[in-house]
Amino acid sequence: MSAVAPLAVAACVGADPEITLLLPDKDVAEPELSIVVPALNEELTMADFVRWCHEGMQKAGVHGEILIVDSGQDRSAEIALASGARVLKTPKRGLGRAYQDALPYVRGKFMLLGDCDCTYDFRELSPFVEEFRAGAEFIMGSRFRGYIEPGAMPPLHRYLGTPVTTWILNTIFGGHFSDIHCGMRGISKAAFERMDLQSQSWEYASEMVLKSVHMRLCTTEVPIRFLKDREGRLSHHKRSGWFSPWHAAWINLRAMFVYGANFFLFKPGVILLVVGCLLTFPLSFGPITIGPIMFSLHWMLLGVSLTVLGLQCVYMGILSQIFFDYAGDVRAKWFRRFSYTRTVALSALLFVLGLAFGTMLSVTYYRNHFTLPASTNNLGFTGLLLMIAGFMTFTFTLILHSTAVAVRRR
Repeated sequence: MSAVAPLAVAACVGADPEITLLLPDKDVAEPELSIVVPALNEELTMADFVRWCHEGMQKAGVHGEILIVDSGQDRSAEIALASGARVLKTPKRGLGRAYQDALPYVRGKFMLLGDCDCTYDFRELSPFVEEFRAGAEFIMGSRFRGYIEPGAMPPLHRYLGTPVTTWILNTIFGGHFSDIHCGMRGISKAAFERMDLQSQSWEYASEMVLKSVHMRLCTTEVPIRFLKDREGRLSHHKRSGWFSPWHAAWINLRAMFVYGANFFLFKPGVILLVVGCLLTFPLSFGPITIGPIMFSLHWMLLGVSLTVLGLQCVYMGILSQIFFDYAGDVRAKWFRRFSYTRTVALSALLFVLGLAFGTMLSVTYYRNHFTLPASTNNLGFTGLLLMIAGFMTFTFTLILHSTAVAVRRR
């Protein structure tokens, strides 16, 4: 290895004191594209990777920088600097955190992310650059629509892990991705800043995809080439042991469910609410027989339970939509439908009406020497349901407005 050129050391004002930015002797000024890549002991492939990046940018006709986020203990940083890349020295604290640490140091309008192990072919950057210049804000690379070198992807990942989790994400969010775990992806710096990435580890990949949907970014996919590991190199999953891929899959699923909570709440809640109301209100004045089936008080109890559960799911689903409302139109929609004065008045009306039914039940109970006709029992349950619904709607309105204030402040 040749001697390393003289280095300048710089740090952004107010940056984490544990982070140091190292600049090569021949630094790039005003880049359009920033290739931002974490590294953990990748000295075996670092020189070739940086060379691939330079070659890819030259072929794509883009002026760009290479920013290596290094948290290893080997010569990766030294090799990257000698090859003309910037190096951000950071503590080892997770793949997602590496991108968060790098953001203040990114100078390009567009960011291209990936790995520096030479499994993603950074010599082929033109499709990403073309899509960026055409207006794309988030670009996913797709190994399945491109080329996968034999032996590059373990069968467990290729035929089970990635297809299944991609299908789950597309089902929850109505997406059309083909490879959500592809590490080679592009995003505009402005979108990345608004995205406010929180994940510290592998789940950053799913968080980015999920938030791109919530943010309604202009998104596209491009085919890429995926190559097998170099001779003598072990992937990070293999270094961490057999359980690492399963752990990565689990935390990615957790991210999908957290950011996609509305999938399990709003629409299922509406279905439960409708079914519950259909079982409850027609039975308010007594049993109903349809063919061989008699719908009695027991069916009504089921209806009340489904209605309360459905109403809770609907309200929680609305709140989850507001949590991930980047544009503000979702919040505005629910504010219109749940305006404070009108909704509180409706809540009070439901509660008073339910209380009236309950009072009638108590009076009838007293006048009948502490016994009740069956039909009165039914009406009493309807009254109880109305009281619960009124109180839930009132408290939801309070939480809705306070949550919206907190989201605006954030």
